[in-house]
Amino acid sequence: MCHDVYRIRKHACLCRQPGKDERASHGDSQLRMSTYTGIYLGSLVLALLTTPAVIRLANRIGAIDRPGTRAVHERPVPRIGGVAIFLSAMSPIVFAICWRSGPRDAFIAAGVSWITVLGSATLVFALGLVDDLRGLSARVKLLVELSAAAALCLAGIRISEIVLTDKWTLPLGAWGIALTVLWVVGVTNAVNLCDGLDGLAAGICAITCGAMSVLAFRNGEMVVGILLLALLGSLCGFWVFNFPPAKVFMGDCGSLFLGFMISATSVICVSQSQALVGLALPALALGVPIFDTLFSMLRRFLERRSVFAPDRSHFHHRLVEIGLNQRQAVLIIYAITFLTASLGLFMLADNSICSLSVLGGALLIILLTFRVAGVLQCHEILARLRQKQVLSRRERGEQKVFEDRQLQFQRVRDVSQWWQAICETASQMNFAWLSLTTTHEDGRREEELWEVRPTKRDAPRMITMVIPLTNGNGRAGVSRRLEIAIYADDSIESASHRATLFGRLIDEYGQNQELATGCWRSGVGGG
Repeated sequence: MCHDVYRIRKHACLCRQPGKDERASHGDSQLRMSTYTGIYLGSLVLALLTTPAVIRLANRIGAIDRPGTRAVHERPVPRIGGVAIFLSAMSPIVFAICWRSGPRDAFIAAGVSWITVLGSATLVFALGLVDDLRGLSARVKLLVELSAAAALCLAGIRISEIVLTDKWTLPLGAWGIALTVLWVVGVTNAVNLCDGLDGLAAGICAITCGAMSVLAFRNGEMVVGILLLALLGSLCGFWVFNFPPAKVFMGDCGSLFLGFMISATSVICVSQSQALVGLALPALALGVPIFDTLFSMLRRFLERRSVFAPDRSHFHHRLVEIGLNQRQAVLIIYAITFLTASLGLFMLADNSICSLSVLGGALLIILLTFRVAGVLQCHEILARLRQKQVLSRRERGEQKVFEDRQLQFQRVRDVSQWWQAICETASQMNFAWLSLTTTHEDGRREEELWEVRPTKRDAPRMITMVIPLTNGNGRAGVSRRLEIAIYADDSIESASHRATLFGRLIDEYGQNQELATGCWRSGVGGG
C-alpha cells in the first residue's frame, strides 16, 4: 500500500508543470544573461574595430608619445587609445538602453544617478583627451576631477556608512562626502599613474572590472553590471593592441576615464549594500596602483618635491630595474592583482570578522611585494623624516633671525648704524667674513672688513657671494660691492638659504643708504 502511494506521489511530481511565476523568472534570467553577453561581446568587437582606426588617427594628427627621460618605450607610440575604450564602452550601453526594455527599465529606476555617472565620466574623458593633445597643468586636472566627484555626491552617490561586520557599523555622516570625493579622485589618479608599462593599466582595470561585476551580479545591480561589462569588453579588445610591445597607449583620456568609472561604480555598490566589500574589493584589485600612488606621494614629500612631480621610482619601474623586462613585470603585477582580487571575492561570503582578516592578509601581501621590489624601505623613510625635521627646524631658526634683523634695519638712520646692523646680521647668520669695497672716480678705494676668525684647524667649507650695490646718493663714478662668505659645514642648502635671506635685507634696506657720505675706516672689525 505504501509502495502504491509513493508511486502516485512520484507520478504527480513528474507531471507538475512550472508555474507562471517560475516561467517568468526563468525568462527574465535568460533575458538578463543575453543582455550581459551582448554588452560584453559588443564592446569587445567594437574595441577590436575602433582601436586600429584610432591608431591611424593618432599618427595623422601627431598624437604620439615619444621616448623621453620617464618613458620605458624606445619608439614613438600613439597615445590616445582611450578614445577607442570610451567609444566601445559607451556605444553598447546606449544601444542596450534604446533597444532593450530590461536595461531601459533598470536605468530609469536608477534615476538621475546613472546620468550623472556617465556625464561626469564623459567630462573626465574629455579632460584627459585635451591633456593628451594640448597638455594641462596638474591643478586644472585636479579641479575638474574634484568637480566630477562632487557631482556624484550631489546626485546622491556617496558613502553614508560602512558595515564592518554583522554587529559593527561605521556611520560616516558628513564625512561620507569627503570620503567619497577622496576615493573617487584617488582611484582616478592611481589608475592614471600606473599606466607606465605596456598593457599594465588595461590588464589591472580588466581584472578589477571582472571582480566587481561579480559583486554587482550578487547584489542584483543591473545598471552597475552593464557598466562594468561594457568596460571589461572594451578593455579586452584594447588589450590586444596594448600588450607589450604596445601598438597604442590609452593615454590620460583612457586612464582617467577608467579610474573614474571604476571608483564611481564601487561607490554605487557600497551605497546600495553598505557592505565593506563594496570598497574593499576594488581597493584590493587596485591595490598595486593605490599603494604605488601613496608611496610616490610620500617619497616626493620627503624629497621636498611637488606631489605631482614625475619620477621613475614607481613599482613597475623598480621591477624593470631589478632585471625584468616589460612583459615579465606586467605579468607579475597581473598575478598580484588577480590574487588580491580573488581574496577580495572571498569577502562576499559573509560580513564576519573573517572578512576583515582576509582584507588584512591581502593588504599584507601587497606591502610585502613592495618591500621586495625596494619601494618600501622603512629605514630610508625614517632617515629622510629625521633629515626633513632637522632642515625644517633650522629653516625656522634662520627665518626668526631674519625677522629680528628686519626690525633692527628699520631703525637704521645713518651709515654707521647700517654697517653695525650688517655686521650683527653676519654674526647671527654664521658668516665667515664680509667686505664692503667702495671705488671712487679717481681710483681711490675704501674697504670695510668684518671677519670671524675660524676656530677650527682645517678651513671649513664656505660659499662666497658678491653683491653689487646701487649708488644711493646719485654720485656718478662711485661703485660699491659687498662680498660675503658663509660657513657651509652642515649644509650647502642652509648656507644658500642664509645668503638668500641676507640678500633680501640688502634689497630692502641697503639700496637707498647714503653710503658715499661719512668717512670709511679701513680695518678689521671683530665678530
